[in-house]
Amino acid sequence: MITTEATAGAPPGVGPGAGRLPAAPRRRRGPAASQWAAAGFAAPLLVYLILFYAYPLWRNIDLSVHDYTIRAFVQGNAEFVGFEKYAEVFTSAAFPAALWNTAVFTVVSIVFQYAIGLALAVFFRSGFRLSGALRAMFLVPWLLPLIVSASTWAWMLNSDNGIVNSVLGAFGVEQINWLTSPDTALLSVTIANIWLGIPFNLVILYSGLQNIPGEVYEAASLDGAGAWRQFWSITFPLLRPVSAITLLLGLIYTLKVVDVIWIMTTGGPGNASTTLAIWSYREAFGTGQPDFSPAAAVGNVLIVIALVFGFLHLQLQRRQEES
Repeated sequence: MITTEATAGAPPGVGPGAGRLPAAPRRRRGPAASQWAAAGFAAPLLVYLILFYAYPLWRNIDLSVHDYTIRAFVQGNAEFVGFEKYAEVFTSAAFPAALWNTAVFTVVSIVFQYAIGLALAVFFRSGFRLSGALRAMFLVPWLLPLIVSASTWAWMLNSDNGIVNSVLGAFGVEQINWLTSPDTALLSVTIANIWLGIPFNLVILYSGLQNIPGEVYEAASLDGAGAWRQFWSITFPLLRPVSAITLLLGLIYTLKVVDVIWIMTTGGPGNASTTLAIWSYREAFGTGQPDFSPAAAVGNVLIVIALVFGFLHLQLQRRQEES
């Protein structure tokens, strides 16, 4: 109040705020600056997705709807045929066998890979001496080049001098033509693929087990729950999100397996071990006369199958989150 009375009669320009210049307005970074920064960080990812995902997918679709011979592929004047190549694929005599082999190879592989990987993850979770060294040894199949692993399995399952037949022969079992018989060729490549996929499942599931609190198991032990009861009531339910993504990734990987089967059996004998991926590779590169259009059509069928299971996974995950 005193200040007001003292300054009420003061002439203009005299007072506590006299002689001070008005403060300059602060410059604020507008939304455009932050948007440009975000675009700069996202640009490398977008370029990567366009170059290695969008363009190959578009190119694969383009190959499947044109009649690409070697000459047309070089000159770029392939005739547009629409869905004619897809009709050839679906009506081909090799399609039912390839589809069945793909289903058997994929389902059996991911089931055994997951089951064995989960059992090993639970085993190593207990923590004992040399558990780290043993866990590292189980990663060896994952670290080896696939051509080395497939060649090793082809040698082990060789009918004449393979170590598997040698061991079975010591127990009086007759020689089995693992890779050259239509009855065992698919089984042989499936066993090799299971062995290759176990380390991946072990690593992912073991990481998921580390996120389950130990207090939950201690409380269950105090309530009298045994190891089997703890697994079905604690481990398996709490590991469900990790299991879902592990199975999905295993499915996508197994659908596109080519190198293991091609090195061991080349899809034979006949079409006994020919999957959709092998069929696509054989049409494009496995013969002296490449036919790119049917190969691209078969590849697109595999992409659609993988997308269907991917969307199913997203739907199941959304329902779990809502519940």
